[in-house]
Amino acid sequence: MRFLKAGDSSLIIELGNEISPLINHNLKKITDYLDSLKHPAIKDLLPTYRSIIVYYNPLLISFEELKSIIENNCKLDDPSNTSIKKLIVEIPVLYGGEYGPDIENIASHNNLTIEEVINIHTSGEYLVYMLGFTPGFPYLGGMDKRIATPRLKTPRTKIPGGSVGIAGEQTGVYPIESPGGWQLLGRTPLNFFEPTSENPFLINAGEYIKFKAISEDEYFKIYEKVKNKTYTVNKYWKED
Repeated sequence: MRFLKAGDSSLIIELGNEISPLINHNLKKITDYLDSLKHPAIKDLLPTYRSIIVYYNPLLISFEELKSIIENNCKLDDPSNTSIKKLIVEIPVLYGGEYGPDIENIASHNNLTIEEVINIHTSGEYLVYMLGFTPGFPYLGGMDKRIATPRLKTPRTKIPGGSVGIAGEQTGVYPIESPGGWQLLGRTPLNFFEPTSENPFLINAGEYIKFKAISEDEYFKIYEKVKNKTYTVNKYWKED
């Protein structure tokens, strides 16, 4: 762990210089520990791909005191003997048609059929490295390179919330309506960002997303349940 000062009330913990599932695993371990302390001096935690920013009240704790707490209580896991326990969040997606207007582009670019694109996209387990860009937008790792597709040359000015897209070797979900240049292959009826909720984000950094193909009829049934707050998101644990 490398500790850096960022002003007089922020501490940065760096764990490496690459995007790695193990680094993310250790970041989540540290973040969960600091969150569990409920320490009155710790104001906020902001995890990224390879680091965490800890915002604290310097009147209640010093940089050195906070650093000492972390060093003494957060031991990093060794990659050679670590089995990672994954929390999988299942995301239903209606692929193609008006919901995924670029799926033919993705298939054509990779010399695949639309069915093959869907099968490959739904076969992965995508690690949520962090949230950003717009509230609840997941930065995902683990997409199969066989469906990698460049961004659109001309971005759209309006993309519906819930749209699932591909940009280069990344896939992601637009939580809210926004501009964007990703190739859209489908849409989920789930709400990734609910600002009035006690827990506004559907998913969190360190969790995994598993996409599931659904029919149009299933899409609207789930959509109504989400609207009425009666839908239960399928989550389950898996150990690798």
